[in-house]
Amino acid sequence: MLEGLRAVLASLDRPAVAVSGGVDSVTLAAVAAEVCADVVLVHAASPAVPGEATERVKHLAAARGWRLEVLDAGEFADPRYRENPVNRCFFCKSNLYGTIAGRTDRQILSGANVDDLGEYRPGLEAARRHGVRHPYIEAGIDKRGIRAIARLMGLDDVAELPASPCLSSRVETGIRIEAPTLAFVHDVERRIADRFKPATVRCRIRAGAIVIELDAATLDALSDPARATLRASVESLPNRPAHLPVRMAVYRNGSAFLTGGPE
Repeated sequence: MLEGLRAVLASLDRPAVAVSGGVDSVTLAAVAAEVCADVVLVHAASPAVPGEATERVKHLAAARGWRLEVLDAGEFADPRYRENPVNRCFFCKSNLYGTIAGRTDRQILSGANVDDLGEYRPGLEAARRHGVRHPYIEAGIDKRGIRAIARLMGLDDVAELPASPCLSSRVETGIRIEAPTLAFVHDVERRIADRFKPATVRCRIRAGAIVIELDAATLDALSDPARATLRASVESLPNRPAHLPVRMAVYRNGSAFLTGGPE
């Protein structure tokens, strides 16, 4: 598995790895830095990217001697992205890959894996239009394989990171993407993660409510008083969008999408 990935990367000349800060892209960056003589990592800092992801990329780059460029991909200046259609990811990735391509003629690489092929991923179409290659897909590697490779590369903490799509994925289709809304989402998720240590937490912004989604085990373990306290603490936050009420539900992948498939 790892050797297959190394073989794909060894065939590439001067790659640029798009690194979000999650396990997929960070692990790809680590292997590319080991295999390729001339590689650059590109991270897009954005209101949709949690600050700890940006700091993780910067820390690893400094610790491992990776060449890193941090940029603004400009998606928040794109009204098509901000309108939050079901194919919002297409506009996000188009801005990202277009910005990278405008700065370098290197081969752009993404951390997409074979599991992504079975989901609705409009960002893959943006990648196709920009000639982006996906080494994990070319090597036939899925998410489980990526976590195994991360451990082999000495990235044990990264290997255990939960899946965490961009913060905009928490906003229901058709609700405009606003930076303060994403900051609220991130604040809520961090508070709940710190207090309850759930396997999964999502703060969904819907037209009529803020929905806190938790994995079934965590949600079932919460007493009625604990649920009431959690809801009250979220409702008391000063930056709550439109003073929406708070309710709770079991986590569902991609549940902020009204049409199309999950992100």
